[in-house]
Amino acid sequence: MWYYWETEKHQETLDRVIGEYNDSQDAVSVSAKYIPFADFKKQLSIGASAAELPDLVIIDSPDHASYAAMGIFADISDKVSDWDGIDQYYEGPLNSCKLDDKLYGLPFGSNCLALFYNEDMLADAGCEAPTTWDELKDVAQKTTQGNVTGFAMCCLQNEEGTFNFTPWLWSTGATSYDINNDNGIKALTLVKDLVDAGSMSKEVINWTQGDVMNQFISGNIAMMVNGPWQVPTMREQAPDLNWDVTLLPKDAEYASCLGGENFGVIDGDNVDAALDFLQFATSKDEVASYIDDFGYIAARKDVAEGQFTDDETMQKFTEEMQYAQPRGPHAQWPEISDALSLAVNES
Repeated sequence: MWYYWETEKHQETLDRVIGEYNDSQDAVSVSAKYIPFADFKKQLSIGASAAELPDLVIIDSPDHASYAAMGIFADISDKVSDWDGIDQYYEGPLNSCKLDDKLYGLPFGSNCLALFYNEDMLADAGCEAPTTWDELKDVAQKTTQGNVTGFAMCCLQNEEGTFNFTPWLWSTGATSYDINNDNGIKALTLVKDLVDAGSMSKEVINWTQGDVMNQFISGNIAMMVNGPWQVPTMREQAPDLNWDVTLLPKDAEYASCLGGENFGVIDGDNVDAALDFLQFATSKDEVASYIDDFGYIAARKDVAEGQFTDDETMQKFTEEMQYAQPRGPHAQWPEISDALSLAVNES
């Protein structure tokens, strides 16, 4: 199995899951190989051409459909249809594993985006957390004072930028990625209006999600779009910062963007063996044993609903998951993503 997590915590936890599976039976032996994220897609393409692929991969969810279209992944729809708990997956994560209504893997774990806000800054401005676009623009303007700008989100010209923009597009009621229409123009105009009003720095076209977080915990922005993976770092680096999380403000409807990874089953000689491991690793009890250590929200509702029972902040992300949609699934997702992030970058 190939994966691209570089953090020691992720690697140790994955090794533990694999070890538990290997100890549970004698028929199949699973091992894992780290491939750097920057090389992962290239290695998949090279491996496909040379017929030198592993039996399983852990893949970035928006890339799943494009590799399914290349014929790399096996259609497992019929093989998993009667698995216990298969009906417990959130629709968004499960759809990210599909192409043309066929299932080519299963979700590993998920995250999504929400609105972080500095409670003190909003209180000083006489504001509450915004729930609509108009309220967002109003609060962002009122909290823009001195060296503080009211709002920030990553607008890089890459997948991060697309990840942060798509919730605003979907919130208009858009059902496609076409931005040359009223919905697309409306979403892009929101971004432009925030910048033109001085409520969002022009530098967001150069900021990663990590950079946005650093600006937030440094007290330079009052509100930001970001994900649950930032929460442990924020708590460690800014323990005295008074902040909270809420749903992303809506236009026509609430929306968020799904992030996370999937298990992809390679279409080769060992599909059944790969599925045996997958059935073990995605079972309710097993997922519950490791998902918090990865910093993910479980893609299974029956696990996610029991997560973070004493953590109100992380519970907000669990609530946001019901509005989260996957990027794609689409065979040409990389090209679509490039076009979207370019449009945001130039807006």
